[in-house]
Amino acid sequence: MSPKVDAFIVKLDKWQAELSLLRSVILDMGLEEDLKWGSPCYSLEKSNLVILQGFKEYFAILFFKGVLLKDSAKVFSKPGENTQSSRQIRFTHLDDIISQEALIKAYVKEAIEVEKSGAKVTLKKIEEYAVPEEFQRALEEDEALKTAFARLTPGRQRMYLTHFAEAKQEATRIARIEKNKNRILIGKGLGDCICGLSQKMPTCDGSHKHAR
Repeated sequence: MSPKVDAFIVKLDKWQAELSLLRSVILDMGLEEDLKWGSPCYSLEKSNLVILQGFKEYFAILFFKGVLLKDSAKVFSKPGENTQSSRQIRFTHLDDIISQEALIKAYVKEAIEVEKSGAKVTLKKIEEYAVPEEFQRALEEDEALKTAFARLTPGRQRMYLTHFAEAKQEATRIARIEKNKNRILIGKGLGDCICGLSQKMPTCDGSHKHAR
């Protein structure tokens, strides 16, 4: 049990009992626990398998390679419209965990087996992603931004394009683009820490805000 996760659970205003119970279920599977992206995350030999999430209307366990699981019970939800790899099992009550503990463990066990098999998720190539009109215009008007975006890793480019495209309103898309221009210019991804370290790195414990 990670002390960082202990501290995280204690500070929760919502879903404290629920995430504590879900945490204990996951820990029974023998995975490594750490706090990543500001949430309890569980890995196998340094490969992230699942992460616990709390939202306003529900809490969830997210499987990073959920798309590769069979989902025999048909309980998976997509975190976002354009999500390719990860899948969630969502809950709204403590009793949900109690009644579905065996199912949760079965899914985690399958996730472990998938990871051990070396299976990879085939993601769309960055060229296959539509570039929102507003962002395309921003790139054409700002050569430095265009150059900086081209230098980002495909994963970082993918996250930005998805983040911008998910906004339904033009004004929201423009606002997201403006908010993230500086991050792109300095080579930061959407999920990178403002302290200069990637949130994926163990030296960043997620204890401070990561602006998006």
